[in-house]
Amino acid sequence: MLIKREQRILLAGEDIAASDITARAVFDNRRRVLQAAGAAGLAVAGGALGFGRAAFGAYASPDAKAHKLVAATNAKFVVDEKVTPYQDVTTYNNFYEFGTGKSDPSQNAGTLRPHPWRISVEGEIKNPKVYDIDELLKLAPLEERVYRHRCVEGWSMVIPWVGYPLAELIKRAQPTNNAKFVQFITLADPSQMPGIADPILNWPYSEGLRMDEALNPLTLLTMGVYGQVLPNQNGAPIRVVLPWKYGFKSAKSIVKIRFVEQQPPTSWNTYAPHEYGFYSNVNPNVDHPRWSQATERRIGEDGFFKPKRKTLMFNGYGPLVASMYQGMDLRKYF
Repeated sequence: MLIKREQRILLAGEDIAASDITARAVFDNRRRVLQAAGAAGLAVAGGALGFGRAAFGAYASPDAKAHKLVAATNAKFVVDEKVTPYQDVTTYNNFYEFGTGKSDPSQNAGTLRPHPWRISVEGEIKNPKVYDIDELLKLAPLEERVYRHRCVEGWSMVIPWVGYPLAELIKRAQPTNNAKFVQFITLADPSQMPGIADPILNWPYSEGLRMDEALNPLTLLTMGVYGQVLPNQNGAPIRVVLPWKYGFKSAKSIVKIRFVEQQPPTSWNTYAPHEYGFYSNVNPNVDHPRWSQATERRIGEDGFFKPKRKTLMFNGYGPLVASMYQGMDLRKYF
C-alpha cells in the first residue's frame, strides 16, 4: 500500500495544494491533443524551468571511436545544473536485458548489434512505416537537450541527450482519432541480450504513454548522448526520454512504436502494479511502498555524507506538464 501524505505538491518552486488543481477535460481526439501540445510549447519560457545555456554542440563526444552527431543546442531545454560525468552516465545504468546490476549493462552490452536497425511504426495511424535507423536520424533536425533524470530507486543524473521531439514522428504517422495511447516495444533477442534469460519481466519490455504525453514538447525521441550515438548500455540505437517521469518509463532499444486505442500493458506495471504505476510521474509526495521518494542522490556529485537533495514534483518540469494531470488523483494514478 502506498503511504499517503499531506496533500501538497511542489511544482518548480511553488507549493500548490492538490485541491487547488482544477479539473480538465481528457483529450478525446488527435486534433485537440495536437493543439494542446503546441500550446504548451509556446506558453512556457525556458527560464521558468531554470533553463538557459545557449551553445552549439557544447558537449563533444568523449569516445573517439563513436559516431558523432551534429546537433544544435536547444537552450529552452537545458537545466542550469552540473552535468553528470560521461563515465557515470555510461556505467551506472538500469537495463535488465543485460543484467540487474548497475554495472552489468556497460559490461555486457557489447553483444548488442545496433546497426542495421529497423523500427516499425504501426497501429491506429494513416501512414504505417518501417524506418531504418539512419532514416530516422535524418527525419528532423537533431537537438541537444540537457535533462534531469530521476530513477525510481532514488538516484538522479543530469544528461545531455541528442534527439528530436517524438511529435515529429507522430506528425508523419498521422494518428487516427482512435489513437489514444502510444506503446513502445523494445528488442528481446537472447542472442544479443543475456539478461533475457532471467524471467524477472515478461519480455519484450513494453512501455506506454497517453497521446498528449507523447506529443508534449519534452518527450524526446533520442539517438545520442554527449554529442555521439547512444552507447549500447544507454539504449542504442534509439530510445525515448521523458524527464518528468521515473527513468524506467524511458524505453530503450525500441523496435516498435504502436498507436493504440486502449491503455497498453507496461512491463513494470504488469510485474508489480502496487509499486509501479502506469503514469510514474516523479512525485515526492507518493512513496514507493519500500522507500521514500521525497529525496534523491545525484550520481557523481552527492557523496555518501552529503545530505540528499529534495526531489521536485514532476522532476522540476511542472510548467510544461502539470496541466496534463489537472483533476487527476495523483496518488491513485501514480
